Amino acid sequence: MSETMLWTLYDRACESRRDDAILVDPDSVRICDAIDYDFAGRFGHTVGSFSARAAEIDRLLQDWLERHPKGLIVSLGEGLETQARRVDNGHMTWLTVDLPPAIELREQFLPSSRRFRYVASSVFEPAWADGIKANADVFVVAQGLFMYLQPDAVRRLFIQIAERFPGAEIAFDAIPRWFSGLTQWGVMPTPRYRLPPMPWGINGDEIAMRLHDWSPDIEALHTFEYRAPRGWPKLAADLCRLHPLAKQHLPFLVHVKLKDR
Repeated sequence: MSETMLWTLYDRACESRRDDAILVDPDSVRICDAIDYDFAGRFGHTVGSFSARAAEIDRLLQDWLERHPKGLIVSLGEGLETQARRVDNGHMTWLTVDLPPAIELREQFLPSSRRFRYVASSVFEPAWADGIKANADVFVVAQGLFMYLQPDAVRRLFIQIAERFPGAEIAFDAIPRWFSGLTQWGVMPTPRYRLPPMPWGINGDEIAMRLHDWSPDIEALHTFEYRAPRGWPKLAADLCRLHPLAKQHLPFLVHVKLKDR
């Protein structure tokens, strides 16, 4: 069982339990309560940053579903993310692509159905896209994925998506270079948990040029901020955002619209 999926699950569940929650996620609370695991001992106090990230992507998806109510959302490497249930409009379809152990665990708590389908596969295997109609309205989400890949793997996957789904939209998050480097040296937010290496980092002022270098099919690109909702992590991020240069060294979200051929 991947600890990263448990870490983000715990953050969303803790946030959802708060009276001032920025994310309402009863499924995460249910799943967290059902798993016999020392979440607090392992991950310590949650700050809500993963919940803030999820809430921003929820909003992107909800806006897109207003324009494409019967569209297909493809979520890559989502682990135990419950986003599909939070944004469901009753008409959309959802495809989760993740490694077999993650899909097996996901089926226990979030069973697949006609509209919520799972593919147990590496995201790099092209076969997961074979069943998607060429003219389908598609939104691809890669939440909490790219930073764990090698830089060339991120490039190859982005190009694969851009070539396979003309007219689609893509959302993903990125971490700055300094934090990527720190994780490869070793960061322990608690005495019992060491962050996994995150080889791919990029600063906010570099992302547009990088993606346009990778693909000529980008029609529009926007970056979004997200931050912990309270406490010292929010204060630290707010202070960084006061300085234009420091602002480029914070985590961020990217929303891409591809050209329709």
